[in-house]
Amino acid sequence: MSIRLIRTDSSHPAFAELVKLLDRDLAIRDGEDAPFYAAINKAAMLRHVVMAYEGDLAVGCGAMKAFSNEAMEVKRMFTAPESRGKGIASKVIAELEQWTRELGYKKCVLETGINQPEAIALYFKLGYERTPNYGPYEGVETSLCFEKHFVPLLNL
Repeated sequence: MSIRLIRTDSSHPAFAELVKLLDRDLAIRDGEDAPFYAAINKAAMLRHVVMAYEGDLAVGCGAMKAFSNEAMEVKRMFTAPESRGKGIASKVIAELEQWTRELGYKKCVLETGINQPEAIALYFKLGYERTPNYGPYEGVETSLCFEKHFVPLLNL
C-alpha cells in the first residue's frame, strides 16, 4: 500500500495520538533524562505538521517550527513501530524539507538523543551533518544536533 502525506497542524487528532506513542517510547529510551526532553518538546501550537497515512491509518508524523530567520527546526518525528522499515520517516522529512524551502528558509536543524540510533542513522543517510548543540541542548551530553542546508524555492 502506498504512503500518502498530508500537511496540517498540531490540532490534527491523529498527530496527537502518534505524539502520545512517541512520548511513551522516549520516556523508556531517555530514562531519567525524559522530563528534561519532555519539557522542551511540546507538540501544541505547531503550525507545520506532516502526517503519513497508509490507507486510512496514520502511521507517521513530523513537524517543524521556525528556529531563526534562516532555519526551521524539525520536531516530533515518529513512525509507528509496526510501520517501520518502509521509508515513511524519509518521506515525512522530505516533505518537511520541501515545505521549509517553499517558506523561504535555507536549512533545517534538529536534535535527537543518543538513545535513538535509528534516527541518527536516518539523519546521516539523508545528508544531515552534526553541529554543535544549540539552545537548550548546549552542554547536554545525551543530545546530538544536526543541520541540512539547501536553496529555498523562493530564491530560485
